[in-house]
Amino acid sequence: MDTTLAAGFFGALFAIMNPITNLPVFLSVTDGLTPADQRKVAVKTVTYCLILGGAFAAIGSKTLGLFGISVNDLRVAGGLVVLMIGLNMLSGTESTAHHGTEGEKKSYPEADTVAFYPLAFPILVGPGTITTLILYAHQMSKPMDVILYAGVFLAVLFLLFVTFWNAAALSKRLSDNARVIMSRFMGMILSAIAISMIADGLKVLLPGLA
Repeated sequence: MDTTLAAGFFGALFAIMNPITNLPVFLSVTDGLTPADQRKVAVKTVTYCLILGGAFAAIGSKTLGLFGISVNDLRVAGGLVVLMIGLNMLSGTESTAHHGTEGEKKSYPEADTVAFYPLAFPILVGPGTITTLILYAHQMSKPMDVILYAGVFLAVLFLLFVTFWNAAALSKRLSDNARVIMSRFMGMILSAIAISMIADGLKVLLPGLA
């Protein structure tokens, strides 16, 4: 994984797990908690994301093999999932794959138990995140790649942690316009990355297209 791939990995992860666009979600599911309790939820959420993300990165490719699925199959299918998430961000709508359906939202647990479900899974570590983690993990071939991969993942989690830790203060300063602009911009970036994933997979699965 060279620096270009690392930059693409960061862009994809940041766009999907975007701390700014997920801040309103965090605030809504922790509504009624004190700032101190919100910070406890923030710590638990990021910890769960680290555990889940690390697990998918470590065993994701091996799990695919058990089902007879190749990485290129995942590139196409996962790319389509990521593309839908990006298009939803561009249109200003939530992706049910990550944020859940209206029915699922009604069944969300009480505010003090939301760190794992739904915040860590499936909102932050959902299908798009899992696909991205597995695909870029497949690009690692030497120790330096592992360091770059881990560094990018930890950097995104750190930004997520800082945002959620300061959620109460940020909610008073971050305007709705800023959130919309960030969401639209990240949606465009994510859509472009998704097209690249799909194209790379199709080149191998359907070599006549190359």
